Amino acid sequence: MPDADKIQDAEFQVVGGGPSARRPWGIDLPMFLTLIHLALLANYLVPGLGFVLPVVMWATAKDLDPRIDAHGKVVLNWIISAAIYGAVFTVLIWVLIGFPLLIALAVANFAFSIIGAVKANAGTLWNYPGAIPFFRPVP
Repeated sequence: MPDADKIQDAEFQVVGGGPSARRPWGIDLPMFLTLIHLALLANYLVPGLGFVLPVVMWATAKDLDPRIDAHGKVVLNWIISAAIYGAVFTVLIWVLIGFPLLIALAVANFAFSIIGAVKANAGTLWNYPGAIPFFRPVP
């Protein structure tokens, strides 16, 4: 039976050659893809950082590997969609339904980023449910 590390390496083959293509920001590719999704959680520590950090990670490394571009687009679609939903739900506070919807959005953001990170670490591209496809990811 093949070793799990060898299977993992087979799933994450280098595209474009060179060791830098495998280590964006000095991080292994599977971990970098995981961190793009987990960067959404930075919003809970510093307001706004969860929107800026994943975009910066994607924008600076998207040309190194097509999977970075695809995962970044999935996260960017969610960021824009969540901002739109948040604005609409904030307006709906006036009719009292906005509060539970904002809480549901916060829970969904947390859950989706964890699920996306786990899937990315396993080598799978996962589109966030409810995200408006502004950018089409090409895995």
